[in-house]
Amino acid sequence: MATRDEPRQQPLHILFFPFFAAGHLIPVADMAALFAARGARCMLEYCTILTTPVNADTIRPAVDRANLHGADSTSAVEISLMPFPDVGLPPGVENVSALTTLQVDYSANYMQAVQLFREPFCRFLADNHPVDAVVSDSFFTWSADVPRLVFFGSSVFARSCNESLLRNSPLETTTTSPEDNDGGRLVSLPGLPHRVELRQSQMMDPEDYLWEFFESNNAADQRSFGEVFNSFQELEPNYVEHFRATLGRRAWLVGPVALGTMDTAASGTKGNALPPGDGCLRWLDTKPAGSVVYVSFGTISSFSPAELREIARSLVISGRNFVWVIGGGAAIVDDWMPEGFAELTADVDNSRGFIIRGWAPQRHILNHPALGGFITHCGWNSVLEAVSAGVPMVTWPRYADQFFNEKLVVEVLKVGVSIGAKDYGSSLEAHEVIASELIARSITTLMGDNQEGDAIRKKANELGVKARSAVEKGGSSYGDVGRLMDELMARRRRRCSVMLGEEVRAEDGASPVS
Repeated sequence: MATRDEPRQQPLHILFFPFFAAGHLIPVADMAALFAARGARCMLEYCTILTTPVNADTIRPAVDRANLHGADSTSAVEISLMPFPDVGLPPGVENVSALTTLQVDYSANYMQAVQLFREPFCRFLADNHPVDAVVSDSFFTWSADVPRLVFFGSSVFARSCNESLLRNSPLETTTTSPEDNDGGRLVSLPGLPHRVELRQSQMMDPEDYLWEFFESNNAADQRSFGEVFNSFQELEPNYVEHFRATLGRRAWLVGPVALGTMDTAASGTKGNALPPGDGCLRWLDTKPAGSVVYVSFGTISSFSPAELREIARSLVISGRNFVWVIGGGAAIVDDWMPEGFAELTADVDNSRGFIIRGWAPQRHILNHPALGGFITHCGWNSVLEAVSAGVPMVTWPRYADQFFNEKLVVEVLKVGVSIGAKDYGSSLEAHEVIASELIARSITTLMGDNQEGDAIRKKANELGVKARSAVEKGGSSYGDVGRLMDELMARRRRRCSVMLGEEVRAEDGASPVS
């Protein structure tokens, strides 16, 4: 029976629904763990991550660590499974990275599967007790009668650039600039805090079938409750202000989320426990501080044998120690290796290089004292992990938001050197082969004894300190997590008050308020 007493305050329940790619899944798992760790303060009951069986295996270690760390708390992270729809994909292909290993292009099938997740998502909401917020990927535009918090897994800078691109259609009015030595057409993105120009070849073609898809996603994102970013205020303050004030979008910056969980980036340095059987970190222990360049292009990007050969030659020319992660569909046969390269990695104890095929403990590698530079595709997770570790970057974007992120790293933050990539293309498309001499020159600029390199390394170190401070108590991201949870709790109290008022009016014979 309804009473006039204040109802018992219900705890929060936040549902996380990430896109099925490692670059989206892993930061969402870290974010859920971060929110759960703060749950006692805001009566957060638990966080649920909704995903498929194969993708659950990717995030389960992070979830298990979070629950072990919070064993004394009532807060927890749980994984709820739903089947991957049958759209003609080979068995077990439930993640974007798996597409790069197939001989046939199944991207259309995969996008069809993305749309079919609406039904199981809505069914989950209907079958479970009330969810106070859904943190869903921008690719999943649907949401029920709960606040939708968008997570796109990118920087505020890249989101602002993308917004300018979609709003202003600058591709229709491009110019040729004398600053573009290659004579390419430059596109200026209007309305941003900085002057941002990209070559037309570095941007998605409006005729691409995905262009309309992204336009639809952006429109749905603007109707959401707000967005959560794996970033921090001090990294891109002008663009946080632009996003909130100029674009009128609500945003909470809660990162770097990897630093706010138990699996901190510091856990790979000397004196700490190493991942089981990992020889790379032991190899790094034998190298002088700042002497190693790390080469990795994420889990999706693929390189042709010709590109791999030029990378290998650049590492020979540079004379630097190196760790190179070869994955993302790279050729298994090593006939692309230039003469003498194999010998650089043959003697593990005394080698100048270390090659990893497949997965690598990237956070641990970047935080090792021997690291002096990072050649990266500019995926946002990699950029943020480098920033958090205070490691400067050689930027080599390939597609998606990566060219935007390069602009942030090189021109705004000034913690990187561009390798000069000019062509936007998917992980399945061929790219221009960049000469080994250009790659080696970028490495030397970044890590050598020169004025430009010194300035870049100094700025990178300063940003690393700010990143770690942001997630500590009193930091900007720590505060945004609390503010978001407080707002959701206040919304929960308002809903409880309305429900109580309706019950009281019904008990007194009045008509309930709709």
